[in-house]
Amino acid sequence: MQWTDIKITVPKAQAEDAEAIATGVSGGGIYIEDYSDLEEQVERIAHVDLIEQDLLDKDRTHVTVHLYLSPDENPAEVLDLLRGRLEGAELDYSLAADGVEQQDWETAWKAYYHALPIGQRLAIVPSWEEYPTDRIVIRLDPGMAFGTGTHETTALCLAALDELVRGGERVLDIGTGSGILAIAALKLGAAGAEGVDIDPMCVRTAGENAQLNGVDGKLKVLVGDLSDKATGKYDIITANIVANAILHLAPCVPALLAEGGTFIASGIIDAREEEVCAGLAAAGLKVAEVRRQGGWVAILCKGGV
Repeated sequence: MQWTDIKITVPKAQAEDAEAIATGVSGGGIYIEDYSDLEEQVERIAHVDLIEQDLLDKDRTHVTVHLYLSPDENPAEVLDLLRGRLEGAELDYSLAADGVEQQDWETAWKAYYHALPIGQRLAIVPSWEEYPTDRIVIRLDPGMAFGTGTHETTALCLAALDELVRGGERVLDIGTGSGILAIAALKLGAAGAEGVDIDPMCVRTAGENAQLNGVDGKLKVLVGDLSDKATGKYDIITANIVANAILHLAPCVPALLAEGGTFIASGIIDAREEEVCAGLAAAGLKVAEVRRQGGWVAILCKGGV
């Protein structure tokens, strides 16, 4: 049996958006093929100036993001999901898929994924690791859908939730992925949470993670297009997706926010910060704070301009 290597190729300027989308869909891992600064990389890593010609001949204007699927996943379904998200983000992309020799990606991840304290109260801990702590522990495996806490956008959202959740809140997580944000909110004391995602695989994974963390009775996960499954008012709404999707859903958010509620928008590369802030304001949201980490931003908004 073989794994499937799905390759997303985009212009260099769109690489970070493509990486975010691939990370959001990946059930295994991703690999980025980028030769735009080949000479600088070789000099920094190997301290040599002789480079093989086949490397020098690589395309310097495009980046390829490799996404690996396990043998039990359906490549056709994942390709359809990727097309929808890439087109929604208005990327100039091409897709290809090849078989690769099976590897135990989940075991390979274990060498790099360890317990991660976030904010003042949280710790993200892999299921196989013992981590004595007084923090609130969220247990997740890295081989699941997007959201292990290690990506900057997820960490930004978790830190914001750590500060905002004080008990009794109703939470909506749009593009829930692994369910980590909704699960974190519940373990911090939220009364209930709903997670929606356009990918049925993510919805299933979020439910499994909720059960692993003992909050499945308080988390409702639904297949839906962004916020179309949401009803009523929410004290906190999170959307850790991509900039274009946030701009698309922004007009729906004010009607869903309870008085004094907060909308946390992340998954945004720093180059698009001003554009997204302007779009959120135009939708009737007041930008209260912008947080930055590793080239990514999270924007915290209140209802009402």
